[in-house]
Amino acid sequence: MTIDAFQLYGTHIVDPPPVRLRAGKLEADLANGNLRTIRYDGTEVLRGISYLVRDRDWGTYSPEIADLKIEQSDDRFEVTYLARCDGPDDTKLIIDVRIVGSPDRLAFEAEAIAPTGFETNRCGFCILHPIVGVAGSPATVEQVDGQIVATRFPDVIEPWQPFKDMRAITHEVMPGVRAECRMEGDTFEMEDQRNWSDASYKTYVRPLALPWPYEIVANRPVRQKTSLVIKDISRSAQRPPAATSGVPINLELGARTGTMPDIGVIITPEEADATLSAKSVLAEIAPQELLFHFDPGAGHGVDALAHFAVLAAAHRGRSTLEIALPCKSSPSSEAAEIARQMQLAGFRPDAILISPSVDRQSTPPGSKWPECPPLDEVYTAARAAFPGIRIGGGMLSYFTELNRKRVPDGQLDFVSHCTNPIVHAADDLSVMQTLEALPFITRSVRAIYGDKPYRIGPSTIPMRQNPYGSRTMDNPAGARIPMANRDPRHNGRFAEAFGFGYAIRVLDAGLECLTLSALSGPFGLIAGSAEPTEQGGRRPLFNTVRTLSRLAGACWQECVSSSPSEVLSFVARNAAGARLHVVNLTGEERMVDCGACRPADAGKELLLAPLATAALPLAD
Repeated sequence: MTIDAFQLYGTHIVDPPPVRLRAGKLEADLANGNLRTIRYDGTEVLRGISYLVRDRDWGTYSPEIADLKIEQSDDRFEVTYLARCDGPDDTKLIIDVRIVGSPDRLAFEAEAIAPTGFETNRCGFCILHPIVGVAGSPATVEQVDGQIVATRFPDVIEPWQPFKDMRAITHEVMPGVRAECRMEGDTFEMEDQRNWSDASYKTYVRPLALPWPYEIVANRPVRQKTSLVIKDISRSAQRPPAATSGVPINLELGARTGTMPDIGVIITPEEADATLSAKSVLAEIAPQELLFHFDPGAGHGVDALAHFAVLAAAHRGRSTLEIALPCKSSPSSEAAEIARQMQLAGFRPDAILISPSVDRQSTPPGSKWPECPPLDEVYTAARAAFPGIRIGGGMLSYFTELNRKRVPDGQLDFVSHCTNPIVHAADDLSVMQTLEALPFITRSVRAIYGDKPYRIGPSTIPMRQNPYGSRTMDNPAGARIPMANRDPRHNGRFAEAFGFGYAIRVLDAGLECLTLSALSGPFGLIAGSAEPTEQGGRRPLFNTVRTLSRLAGACWQECVSSSPSEVLSFVARNAAGARLHVVNLTGEERMVDCGACRPADAGKELLLAPLATAALPLAD
């Protein structure tokens, strides 16, 4: 089956396939000058080793690579190249890279030099350990002073760096096989990247407690090296690589069950008119919740609330007002003023989600927390200003901020946060891999807040607000870039598959509501007149949100996939019957053996198109 790249990704530009490097049992994929999916004997050892350069807003440079040379033999490979980053004010940074691999070790070294001087928040190596099968497992950390510490990778997500002052870290890859990762040239520390929904633990250069941005001095070389050493005492023969084509992915019913969450759609004042014009489309989706965004600091006032009142009246479901409270004066006076404006506009939502505006910005380790009223005072003010309305709290940004500033939940009727998959990386593989982190996030929230009603969203591929810098990144060319306020894949089937996979990965959380989109605008289910889409201006994500909305309140049963990184599924049962819902998370066809789930009107095997979903009725 041939499918146009635009249908899949919203752009005709596709991620180039990586170059597979091999030396005996050791394998790695070379992509954009960095290493991905480093495996030993078929098992992933490291998710990646990258040399990255960040700007003052934590945006990631995409360096121009020149003089790339790749040499391979049966037991050795070598890669060399030059990378160039062009910064503001005609500054530049040149990086000379050499990568060498042999059957039991890998060395990645780089020398950076700035002929002009160069401002950066971070320049150097990032090493990613996978999370599946690694979370909670033992590790040994060697610190820069030579001290050896026996520890474990965090299981519940750690808000701050679990390991600091690192020189090396060792973990067991499989029985009898250990991997040591050694970092030279600076002091390294690790952060739990599951905070941002990255599917990795990240060991990075330059401690965050040091000032940033900082200046790389002109013409002074900065040298770093990362080495991976495999210690194999298993004496096992090399296993053949797992087949990826022709062998069906098996689905089997599991034991876990629950209730499907309600589905929300976010509406901003800027998109209220467009949403009202498309109210028939909104009625077709029939989300259970409209989430209205209100930010007095952005100039939102009575007019915005009046638009919200019209939309809420036309909607058959519930509504929540998401308030970014300015906290420039007392919370009580600001909440009372918003309540007065709501009364003038004739708008009374079913719930209020309130958070100080300043809490949308991240406070990294070593940074000074900004001035903010005590959260109990904010919630008390909300209770007084909005009597008889449910009050929610948490973060209007991401789980990271909620984990680092844990809100007191005694006065709250529910807690909420968002996620975003392009904070650190924006290639197709990294974005889809963020789905692996979602069960860790929801389990960590439950560890903090118990059975408190819990909501997630809006969680979209494009970034609506950047907690880590002064802005989101403009993306006029429709590229795949981190922290972008528009992402081409939101227009393609990639978003449809990602959204469905997202919903499956958070089923266990017992969510009250899940919001994955707006109706219109860059985060919307329908596109503007100038944006290419499928029929009726509807983006493929429309199908996911409409399906999930119709399943709200249904009983779900887990369905275990033999390859969850490729195919996810679950069974939903409601008045319409029982259906097996399946999604292909890859850009290639996948054969699925769903016979164990007893589909009624289909054969035992199902051929899923790239980034496609399917719903099969089950036998009684």
